[in-house]
Amino acid sequence: MLLYLRLLKESFAFAMNALRNNKLRTMLSLLGVTIGIFSIIAVLAAVDSLDRKIKADLSSLDKNTIYLTSMSFGPTDIPRWKRDQFPKVSYDEYQYLKSSLNNVEDVCFQYFTLNQTLKFEANTVDNVNMVPVTSEFTDIQRMEFSSGRFFNESESNSGKQVVVLGHDIAESLFGAVDPLGKSIRMYGQEFTIIGVTKKKGESAIGVGGGDDASAFLPSNFLRRIYGDNNPKVSAIIIIKPEKDIDIEALKGEITQKLRNFRGVKQGDIDNFFISVLSGFADLIDGAIGQVRVGGILISVLSFLVGGFGIANIMFVSVKERTSLIGIQKSLGAKNKFILLQFLFEAIILCLIGGMIGLLIVWLLAMLMTNVLEFEFILGFNNIIIGTGLSAVVGLISGILPAISASKLDPVEAIRSGQ
Repeated sequence: MLLYLRLLKESFAFAMNALRNNKLRTMLSLLGVTIGIFSIIAVLAAVDSLDRKIKADLSSLDKNTIYLTSMSFGPTDIPRWKRDQFPKVSYDEYQYLKSSLNNVEDVCFQYFTLNQTLKFEANTVDNVNMVPVTSEFTDIQRMEFSSGRFFNESESNSGKQVVVLGHDIAESLFGAVDPLGKSIRMYGQEFTIIGVTKKKGESAIGVGGGDDASAFLPSNFLRRIYGDNNPKVSAIIIIKPEKDIDIEALKGEITQKLRNFRGVKQGDIDNFFISVLSGFADLIDGAIGQVRVGGILISVLSFLVGGFGIANIMFVSVKERTSLIGIQKSLGAKNKFILLQFLFEAIILCLIGGMIGLLIVWLLAMLMTNVLEFEFILGFNNIIIGTGLSAVVGLISGILPAISASKLDPVEAIRSGQ
């Protein structure tokens, strides 16, 4: 053990000496390792941060939540021209399913429509995300409010001109003034503010955190304006099942009831799509995994450059210390000692480059978190990966120079060094 500690100490001293005596050459060679570690850890940290944010956004929803739509969220064998002929999900279908489905907690109807401009006196907010929904939305989404409330079933059914503002929208229009009870103008009409959502922060996928920049109103108000078959709006039905039920059985029940309601003939394909949130989450996990793999493959190129740079340093180091190697061997140093000495030196050099790369990632993560209001996290696992990869690159890069040094003949080594 003492021998290895002495080896490590001497190797560290030689590595530091190489840095001091050949600053430019060493720094240029270390640059490859630094860039490689920076690239791969930056990719992993960014992907992990995005993955964590998406999971946090989805945590407000039950993973068994079912979405009934006229368009597919994932891969499908149905051709595009046929999907375009599918009828839109309707409010009547929402009412029918709400009254006839078993084993469900809530059924909600939502429109997707164009953004609007909101006005209060001289203040204006453009391109506000409008969320026309029925009253069950707040329970399915598990919304929280800094003040006020969501609209109730009566207000929802009548299409009353009330609105719930996201935190950021309320702040932009009213500042520190309490907006409850005040009227704003949108869709060319006056709406009374009955609630403001609690601040959630930016959302990675438009779920949860997107509430901050949205305005929520009864969907029946839009039905009065646009009717049920207007191209400016599309709809979705959201179904929250009871806990611990058979999701596949519920999907089968929804399919059968909607086919009967729409009059789909036996043998014809379903003219709607049923998606479960857990499937959507799996799709996101797959996409994130592909991004992670792609980033790693690209970063490998930087590692190759860094590895060749370290190997070059070690070959030059062997050449410069040939006489010293000969003296060590003549005094009884074994080949193993010389081999480990140069291997440790290569690993230490790579670890220095890796630490620099990790430091840059950490500083960049802090900067991006403050600038973008998105939490970039350099996790402990990524630090371990970065350190481990640095050591592996050092080991691979230093093995050939170390072997060549260990096989030097002591007499020839001393003679060639003179």
